[in-house]
Amino acid sequence: MSEELLFVSLGGIGEIGMNLYLYGYQGKWLMVDLGVTFGEEGMPMIDVVMADPGWIEERRDDLVGLVVTHGHEDHLGAIPYLWPRLGCPIYAAPFPAAILAEKLKETGLEKKAKVTVIPPGGRFKAGPFDIETVGFTHSIPDSRGLAIRTKFGTVFHTGDWKFDPDPLIGPTTDFEALRRIGKEGVLALVGDSTNVFCDKEAGSESAVRAGLIELFGRFKGKIAVGCFATNVARVESVAVAAHMHGRHVALVGRSLWRIDRAARALGLFNDLPEFLSDRDAAHLPNDKLLFLCTGSQGEPRSAFNRISLDEHPHVTLGRGDTAIFSSRVIPGNEKAIFGLQNRLTRQGVHVVTDHDAFIHVSGHPGRPELTELYGLLRPQIAVPMHGEVRHVQEHANLARGLGVEQAVEVVNGEMVRLAPGPAEVVDVIPTGKLGLDGPRLLRLDGDTLRTRRRMVFNGSAVTTVVLDRVGRVVGDPLVSAPGLLEEGEDAAIHEAAVE
Repeated sequence: MSEELLFVSLGGIGEIGMNLYLYGYQGKWLMVDLGVTFGEEGMPMIDVVMADPGWIEERRDDLVGLVVTHGHEDHLGAIPYLWPRLGCPIYAAPFPAAILAEKLKETGLEKKAKVTVIPPGGRFKAGPFDIETVGFTHSIPDSRGLAIRTKFGTVFHTGDWKFDPDPLIGPTTDFEALRRIGKEGVLALVGDSTNVFCDKEAGSESAVRAGLIELFGRFKGKIAVGCFATNVARVESVAVAAHMHGRHVALVGRSLWRIDRAARALGLFNDLPEFLSDRDAAHLPNDKLLFLCTGSQGEPRSAFNRISLDEHPHVTLGRGDTAIFSSRVIPGNEKAIFGLQNRLTRQGVHVVTDHDAFIHVSGHPGRPELTELYGLLRPQIAVPMHGEVRHVQEHANLARGLGVEQAVEVVNGEMVRLAPGPAEVVDVIPTGKLGLDGPRLLRLDGDTLRTRRRMVFNGSAVTTVVLDRVGRVVGDPLVSAPGLLEEGEDAAIHEAAVE
């Protein structure tokens, strides 16, 4: 491996979420991102899922660092759970570093996990890797692309990005750096594929703010807005639009408060009034109130989901109120989101999505932006990432159409040799997924979850028998068969089991 430049993904290719990428060079490994995704139907009691780092954990002595491209959960959310297995230095820009500091404090790792804050445009070394960070616009501040330099050439890892001419928070994309790196020569572009099927540019956050200001003026009752907590510009836009209509904003959901603390610590929300808690907001008139909620993706334990089930201790919505979903539907979450929206509708709540009003733009590049990036960097090799299989395939086709010499379509676990010689898959390493089950991590293909799924979907039977000191049965056995026997209708089967 010392005379090769390698790339392998343990999570994030062929799927949306739980990004974990590795670069190998001179016997050392560099990790880029360590994120999570949501639990799915068929994963009972599992809300958070992450890539299994077992393969690189076995090589932790050669892991020189973890670089975080930005502060979204699917790029850094697994660090509090998996860092103890890795023990490597962490590098991040100021905003993701602030978010990470909160997370590490919650898990008692703030003094153990060393996070080096990299300033805008910063350049640093991790083992044999020479890394330059390049500022991109995204739906969160301080999103960074990475120019990873080796003797074989430069690999540009995009992270999540788009070209937003008016991002509201933070500077625009550093085009000067991209042009300079492109002129120096780029061996490979490892790039975001999420919106490769979109024929238009992603759009600007400033246009969304204008849309929210107009929309809020239509309603008189309580307004609840769901958006990604880490979309800092959107959080600010909701607050600005609310105050323009005389509404006070209450944050509902722990992750929103975490983002608020990180943003204010870096001076991003200084012009906004302090947010209210959901408890403090209870005394306000309906037309003076706006709830900003977590759970736009229908997550089971989120604030919005609990409100829709009438299980939230302080927030209720009903007839005359409005629920606004200022976010996209992440593939795989459709059933949960539509279930949430239908429950709200049954309560008499008016539901508004991005199909009804201009209240969301993506944080990922459309096809025109991808085309422009390839023109700036002119890579020899394209390795599509961050997308389902169809996105990866279409991204590779786009790259070929733009004149890229090689476009490599891979799945998680396929190790690509980027240099020397033509790019090709040279090995396949084991991959897997871990689910967060309370304080522990379980393999999704392990015996515990396999047995749990059988119990949930097939039912279970429990027999209780009381014996005396010499082993004789005392009374009738008790038989319980949840998920198997219907009380009353299956009495004969029950009696036969007792007998």
